Amino acid sequence: MEFRTIVNIPRPTFELEPCERILFVGSCFADNIGKRFEEEKFRAVVNPFGVMYNPVSVLHTARKMAGTPFDTAVFTLGTNHVYVERATGEIVDNCQKRPQREFEERELTIDECADALREAISLLRTSNPRLRVIVTVSPIRYAKYGYHESQLSKAVLLLAADKLTKEASGEVYYFPAYEIVNDELRDYRFYKADMLHPNEQAVAYIWEQLVATCFSATAKQFLKEWRPIKEALAHRPFHPEAATYQDFLKKTKEAARLLKQKYPNLELKE
Repeated sequence: MEFRTIVNIPRPTFELEPCERILFVGSCFADNIGKRFEEEKFRAVVNPFGVMYNPVSVLHTARKMAGTPFDTAVFTLGTNHVYVERATGEIVDNCQKRPQREFEERELTIDECADALREAISLLRTSNPRLRVIVTVSPIRYAKYGYHESQLSKAVLLLAADKLTKEASGEVYYFPAYEIVNDELRDYRFYKADMLHPNEQAVAYIWEQLVATCFSATAKQFLKEWRPIKEALAHRPFHPEAATYQDFLKKTKEAARLLKQKYPNLELKE
């Protein structure tokens, strides 16, 4: 008997390589996944101008990062709700605790979401025309909208992502993080105490699915070789001055040096 429904995850037309330059922009879910890429020594830049919840705010970050080359960009969409500053008519990324009367809330349409993402991709490709793009929809629900309204917001984002990927002929890939959490992990034990945000176990599971479907064989091999070094570097001894620990540290640094020789893009702290 099968007691859960498994999400079918198609493979992208491209693969992620070890230590790639990756830009993560989007909701706090992008922070969670981006942090894991940082830990695994990808040259990741994660929400450099803060969390961006909607596609227009994602575009705002892309405008600021257009001069920086990346191999891959990951956009995680949280909501289609935006706040427009009444004085300027501009969509803001953060109200910065200013009075609510200074802003008007509205919802982006499917086309507006797709247009913003399309422009963001075009801007980032000025630095690397071969940039690959992964789009995800955050599984985090927005209780402040009401749960039905939150689902409507996610539906707009899902349709915009679908529109974008169908236009892009394999250059934009949709990864079903939203579906994995809401279907495969359909249990509150995979959520934090607020019952809205996926917990560490859920994020780890999504990471495993990303590795399985999007990583090259070389990238998977790198993870295996990096894991024992990462664990050794994270070790905190009771007696750091002890000869046995100093010998352990010397061997770890030598292993890291050899790994860097094999993967020249690996960045290690001295």
